Amino acid sequence: MTPDPVIALSDVCKSFILHNQGGATIPVMRDAALTVTAGECVALTGASGAGKSTLMRMIYGNYMTGSGRIMVAGLDLVRAEPREILALRRDRLGYVSQFLRVVPRVPTRDVVAEPLLATGTGRDAAIARAEALLRRLNIPERLWDLSPTTFSGGEQQRVNIARGFAYEYPALLLDEPTASLDAVNRDTVLTLIEEAKARGAAILGIFHDAEARGRVCDREVDVSAFAPVAA
Repeated sequence: MTPDPVIALSDVCKSFILHNQGGATIPVMRDAALTVTAGECVALTGASGAGKSTLMRMIYGNYMTGSGRIMVAGLDLVRAEPREILALRRDRLGYVSQFLRVVPRVPTRDVVAEPLLATGTGRDAAIARAEALLRRLNIPERLWDLSPTTFSGGEQQRVNIARGFAYEYPALLLDEPTASLDAVNRDTVLTLIEEAKARGAAILGIFHDAEARGRVCDREVDVSAFAPVAA
């Protein structure tokens, strides 16, 4: 018996309205459909500009959807209220973007521990988990009390990954999680993905690294198939 998907899209369409150009409408996606089940990692593929990031942002609730249905862990993002989306992000849907966005002057260990603290984990346990991930991702201990806003790009990326994997989200979105990483840290990130799959996380990601995609992804979905049909 096939398990119910944790992430499921059907008939999703998206257009952008250019308000500074007379309200011109640019269709970017039509009839998008995909599923991701527990313990599965699905890669979004397609040429640059095909809509991979747009699709991810719709699933996370950053972009509104023109029509269709986006179900994530029991919530329809297309019809959800903002408070419902925020609740989903707190304990059911994680997102590791390419860029770290944090409040300045917050220590790195607290940045990583924040998702755990927000879901009720005690501070000692949350900090211990944060430190373990920072250690695995080779962030020097001397940096843990500093704000990651001062770090190099590679260090910020690893802090972002640690934060994304600190809490065990049932669904996880990954945007180029191995980009620009050295071989050692790349292997650590891929191992974290494998561990998340083993505990049952449903993962949807963008992986331009073909070797990484081959190691952790079970299927690929070519977003080019959702391109709008020319009139």
